[in-house]
Amino acid sequence: MDDALRLIAGQPADLVLACVVALAASVLGGLSGFGTGLALPAFLLPVVGVAGVVPALAVAGLFINGSRALAFRREINWRHARRILMPGVPLCLLGAWAYTLMSTQAGAWVLGLFLLGSVPLRRWLAHVQWTLPPAGEVAAGMGFSLLNGGLTGTGIVLISIFMASGLAGSALIATDALVSFSMGLVKVLAFGRLDALDLRTGLTGMVVGLCTVPGAFIARTLLLRMPHKLHAALMEVVIVIGAVAMLRQAM
Repeated sequence: MDDALRLIAGQPADLVLACVVALAASVLGGLSGFGTGLALPAFLLPVVGVAGVVPALAVAGLFINGSRALAFRREINWRHARRILMPGVPLCLLGAWAYTLMSTQAGAWVLGLFLLGSVPLRRWLAHVQWTLPPAGEVAAGMGFSLLNGGLTGTGIVLISIFMASGLAGSALIATDALVSFSMGLVKVLAFGRLDALDLRTGLTGMVVGLCTVPGAFIARTLLLRMPHKLHAALMEVVIVIGAVAMLRQAM
C-alpha cells in the first residue's frame, strides 16, 4: 500500500487542491445534480494526465454519486431510473471503449470542447423548457449513455432529461445520483478491462472521491438555502477554466 500511495504523491500540492475543489464541487453539485464532473478535470489534469482524467473521474464518481444517492435514497424514482439504465448500459460500454481508442491529443480536444460547450448547452436547455414522454425519455437516455461512456461532466444532459420528464426537487437529485452511480460502475469495470485504469489513476480517483462524500450530506442540508443563480455562476467559471486548460494541453 505504501508503494501505491507513492504513485499519487508525486504532485502532492496538485492532489490536495483537487481534493479541496472536489469537496466544494460536491456540495454545489449536490444542490443541482450536476457540476462535479465538469469542475474537476482541470485540477486532475496535472495529477493523472489527459488520458487518465475520465477513468479517474469514473472512480471518483462512485463516491460522489454513491454518497448522494445514499443521502437522498428515500426520494429515488425507480421508474425513471429504469428507463435510462436498461437500454443505456451497453451504450455506456460502447462510449467507454471509444474513449480508449482516442490519442491523448484527441482526448484533450474532445474533453475541452465538450466542457466549453456545456455552458451554452446548459443555458439553452434551461431556456427551451422541452418536455419528454416516456418513450422520448428512453431515447434521450440512450444518447446520454453513449456520451457518458467516453466523457465526463455529462450530468447536465441527464438532469435536463429528467427535468423534461417531470422530475424535480429531491427526487431529481436522488434519481440522477442513482443513474450516475450505476453508469460510473459500468465505466470503471470497462476501463479496467480495457487497461485504461491503472493503479495510480484508480487511487487518485478514490482519494478525490472520498473527499466528496461529506459534500452530499452538506448539500442535503443546504438544498433550499443557496440561490440557484449563484451556484450556476460559480460552476460556469470553473468549467470554462477547465476547458481552457484541456485545450491548452491539446495544443
